[in-house]
Formats: sequence, structure tokens, C-alpha cells
Amino acid sequence: MSALLDSLASGFTGDARRKAALDAALRDGLPGPRSEAWKYTPLRALERRTFGRAEADGPVIDAALLADIPAPRLVFVNGRPSLALSDLALPAGVALRAGAHAESTSVETFGRADEVFARLNAALAEEGVVVRVAADTIVEEPLHVVFIGAPAHPDQAWHLAHRIEIGAGTRATVIEHHLAASAHAHFSNAFTRVELQAGAVLLHVRVQNEASGATSMLRTEASLATDAEYRRLDLELGAGLSRHELNVRLAGDRARLLANGVLPADGRRHLDTRLGIEHLARDTTCDLLWRGVADGRGRAVFHGGITIHPGADGSDANLSSKNLLLSEGAEIDTQPVLVIHADEVKAAHGATVGQLDPTALFYLRSRGLPQADARRLLTAAFVREPLAVIASPELRAMLEARLEGALKVLAGE
Repeated sequence: MSALLDSLASGFTGDARRKAALDAALRDGLPGPRSEAWKYTPLRALERRTFGRAEADGPVIDAALLADIPAPRLVFVNGRPSLALSDLALPAGVALRAGAHAESTSVETFGRADEVFARLNAALAEEGVVVRVAADTIVEEPLHVVFIGAPAHPDQAWHLAHRIEIGAGTRATVIEHHLAASAHAHFSNAFTRVELQAGAVLLHVRVQNEASGATSMLRTEASLATDAEYRRLDLELGAGLSRHELNVRLAGDRARLLANGVLPADGRRHLDTRLGIEHLARDTTCDLLWRGVADGRGRAVFHGGITIHPGADGSDANLSSKNLLLSEGAEIDTQPVLVIHADEVKAAHGATVGQLDPTALFYLRSRGLPQADARRLLTAAFVREPLAVIASPELRAMLEARLEGALKVLAGE
């Protein structure tokens, strides 16, 4: 058994179903380079680490960290809900609260050996976020969920299981903020279920800006019913190692997915995003727009998998993965995959890896901009396109500011 798994399993007290999930994870161990799903993300360094269990009473957090995150707001600190920092003034028809693992998601044992972190979550998660919006409800204000990592000794691990349920004919916005109160090297492992009923529309924004020493594992499973629309934006701005598996089932006719993201990997950061989109019904649509940037010795990994199943005629699938390499030591691995088992479909996918346009760079330098400013200006323009999924000018401005701050760090400012 690896030191990591040994430390995570220490003190386990769950029931038989959870024990089965834990035993499966311990039996198969962490995936190695022979696993196709993990060959670009080695886990050797993580395998040697150990973590303590997150404490029930987390550290004290300066409320100023949340000054620009309005209510309604649910806050977790080191994997534990903080009522003192939360502000849950909710409109009618909306539930936003911390929930026990048994309510937020069902316990599962996953079939593939490389699903070790999902198995660990099924076995070990004790807390999570529950979002429920009743049918035919229009939620004007975004629902904010905040996850704060704060220094603690020894390094801690927590497992969270979340559920988001959006009723039929409902429109809502959920924004996740992943923040660091200060430098730390904790481990977080989350599993999120998203269910959109017929005609529901959800905008789901995730801004991952954790400490540079943190490790973040996340798996999202979403299911869309007839005429539902899931709009999603992921900004991977932090963490030393971050992996997100986003799996979406377009299960109802005319279901629509727009999922965009930005992967800026600087220093020695490793960012891994893996999409698995399944078209299961007629006339379904997915538009996926992702941008990656790697500098220093950073590494960005992207897998965009789209499967159009038999009977999903009329499906329209589009994937764009464009990436910038800003240094010789950086690396980007991008893999678009399109599998079609239906007739009368439209599908396109493409991936590129290149460098900044030297002509554009020369033009900006000739207008008096320093080299660093010219590079940052061109990079900012390159990564801003995925934010087009956001219709609200105020929300887009906030996200652009977050992204600009990450680019300044990437530029060494």
C-alpha cells in the first residue's frame, strides 16, 4: 500500500458499502503510467505523501478574504462548513446548505481501477454542499460556494461530496470559489453530481485559485434532461496539482452543453482536465472551448472526449483546444477524441499547440511596450475567449480580474 492511501484509510469507521469502496481503492492502488487516463499525470510524488484528517474545528479565517463574495454564500474551511463565515439569506424555492455525505450523493464503487479517487470519495466523504432549486424558479442572484484552504499541521486531507439539483423550468447560477488563506499543501478530493430537469438552465462557474502547494482532485457527473442547458466555466488558476474529470450525459432531446475553460500552468504546476461528453438523445448540442498556457516548467494536460451514441441523430458537437507554450521547459498535452455511432450528425474538433505570434509581439514592442507587457497583453487576449459563456457584464468583469491576476503571477510580477 502507498503511504498516501495508508494515511487516507487510517481511522476509517464507515459501513459495509463504504468499506467495499475503500477496499477496492486499496486493492488497485494509484494508477500508473500504463493507465491511458493517467499517463500524462504521474502520481509518484503524491503517492509518497501522508495527510492527517481535517479537524472538526478549522483555523480562524479573516473575513476580509470574503469581502468581494456576496450572499447567499456557504463557506467551508479545510473541508468543514463554517457557519460564522457563511451568509445564507436565500430566496424562496432555493436550498443551499452543508449536507452529510449520505444525503449529498449515493455511495458507489466504481468499476475501473483508475477511478481510485472516486472510490476514496465514496468511502471517506463526510461533508458536502447541497443545492436544490424548485421547479419554475428564477434565481436572480448567484449562489456562492466558497472552499478555503488554510495552513494547518500536519498537512490535511478532506473528501467532499456535492449535489446540485435544478428543477424543471428553472434558471440559476452557482459559483464555486476555491481560495487559499495562506500557503499550505493540503489534499482535497471532491465529487459533484449535477442534475438538470426538463427545461432547466444552470450557469456553473468554478474558480480554482488554491495555494501553489495544494493538491486538488475533482470529478463532476452531470445529467441533462430534455431541453436543459448547462453552461459551465472552469478557471484553473491555482494548486500545484489539479485534476478535473468532467463527465456530462446529454440524456434528453435537445439538451445543450456549453463548457469552457482556461488552464494557465506556470512554475512547476500541473493542470489536468479530462472531458467525457455523451450524446444519448436526439438533437443534442455540445460546444467546448478550452485554452491552455504553459510557462516555466508548468504542464497542462487536456483530454476532450465526445461520444455520439446510436440513436442520437441530429447531434451537434464542437471542441476547440488551443494552447500556448511560453517557455522551452513547459509542456502541453492535448488530445481531442470524437466517436460517432449515429447518422445525420454535425461534429468538429481540433487542437493546436503553438507560441505567441512574433509579428504581433514585434508590433506591440515597436509601439513602446516592454517585452513582458507585450507578452502578457497577447496572452490575456488569447485566454479571454472562453469567458464568452458568461452573459452578465458584472460577473464577466470579476472573472476577467481573477484571470488577469493569474497572468501577472505567470509573468512573474
